[in-house]
Amino acid sequence: MSDWLDIDRGDAPLIVCFPHGGTAIPEAIEAGLSSPWLARKDADWHIAQLYAFVRDMGATTIRTAMSRTVIDCNRDPSGLSLYPGQATTGLCPTETFDGEPLYSATRPDEAEIARRRANWFDPYHAALRDEIYRLRTRHDDIVVYDAHSIRSRVPRLFEGELPQFNVGTNGGATCSPALREAVASICAASGHSHVVDGRFRGGWTTRHYGAPDIGIHAIQMELAMRGYLTEPEAPSPDNWPAPLGTQPAVLPVLHRIIEACLDFAKGRS
Repeated sequence: MSDWLDIDRGDAPLIVCFPHGGTAIPEAIEAGLSSPWLARKDADWHIAQLYAFVRDMGATTIRTAMSRTVIDCNRDPSGLSLYPGQATTGLCPTETFDGEPLYSATRPDEAEIARRRANWFDPYHAALRDEIYRLRTRHDDIVVYDAHSIRSRVPRLFEGELPQFNVGTNGGATCSPALREAVASICAASGHSHVVDGRFRGGWTTRHYGAPDIGIHAIQMELAMRGYLTEPEAPSPDNWPAPLGTQPAVLPVLHRIIEACLDFAKGRS
């Protein structure tokens, strides 16, 4: 166990990953940034706390404390864009979701990107692979659930207000149709807006590990943050991040979604 990578092992056929909830930035990297606040602005705020209940259900959780500004553990390590032709951020982002520059001077070069990948990206995914292998040897089917959240309005990335629940399966390629439909049906019945394989079709984790033909079913859930905190009109150092709500509107729905993931995996095991 490291001081930046947290793994809590369960025996159920479910892994819940948190690649973007961290805010840690090494001093040497932070010294070159334009603003510590901007560097943490796009974190998936409170995401691991929101999903804390999954541990009581026997799920394994994997969480990096490292900020996505340091290294984005849900991007293609080759640097290729997951969404060609659309605005996005890279393996070592140089700007925020809103296009604000993250570095005051020198951006990370190829050598620095390789160093960060070796230090944080590769160990994170080695741990995830180990947990997939451990659980897959015990269950015929497992679910890898990649947990994310984002502000409801980010004009540079998408038009208008993002649906509350954004389910990503890369067009159905990363999991069984039965699992995709089960999760989508819960979202549809929730009374909140939802979309399947819309603006967020699943990042590198979902696309890389999803292999339903060998019993590994990967799905990404991107939550609009308004479902669990009060979003300001314009985030600033004075109002962002907002605190986690005391009774998040999405929480009962997330409970049902996680239960459905477990029921799916156990039903096929």
